[in-house]
Amino acid sequence: MLKIKICGITNLPDALDAAALGASSLGFIFSKSPRQISQHEAKAIIKELPPFISTVGVFVNESLEYINEVTHDCKLDIIQLHGNESPDFCAKINRRTIKAIRIFGIEDLKIIDKYKNVVSGILLDTYVVNTAGGTGQAFDWGLAHEAKKYGIPIIVAGGINPDNLVKAVKTASPYAIDLSSGVEKFHGKKDYEKLSKLFQIAHTL
Repeated sequence: MLKIKICGITNLPDALDAAALGASSLGFIFSKSPRQISQHEAKAIIKELPPFISTVGVFVNESLEYINEVTHDCKLDIIQLHGNESPDFCAKINRRTIKAIRIFGIEDLKIIDKYKNVVSGILLDTYVVNTAGGTGQAFDWGLAHEAKKYGIPIIVAGGINPDNLVKAVKTASPYAIDLSSGVEKFHGKKDYEKLSKLFQIAHTL
């Protein structure tokens, strides 16, 4: 089945709902964002999760020391970097790492070559000025299909919701998709009906 990450988790009920419905992983944002969560809050939620749910810490241009501290304290499984982190910086992370790349056109895919040997996956998100992610805006998903030629798992984010999930998956053929605003009631609070609809559709793919 398609792997699905639900990002921007800020509370336990949303985390448990997403896990029960079939999420492969849950994302916790530790950098400035409408969905930012504190280290203490994330740790408390993660302790209550069932086994086999991967936890992903999302960071934007944070120090290696801070990332390592949060990773150790919260027992994060995967680190997702959404800023201007270099390949050398990514290589120093002591967890599996996903590097997010904001793309506008096909030329933006070339940077994948610099990261593909130091990270476990590449997340493609929509380029929006001064915004690291969670915009709800989609990019040309055909670019994600093109990105597969780099030989690294491709994760698609940006503007995906239950209504366009099938189109996104058929167009991009990604390793996984990453959703946040597409299954929300408002910033930081997920919509159970949208989550449920999403996973019902995902199970048919």
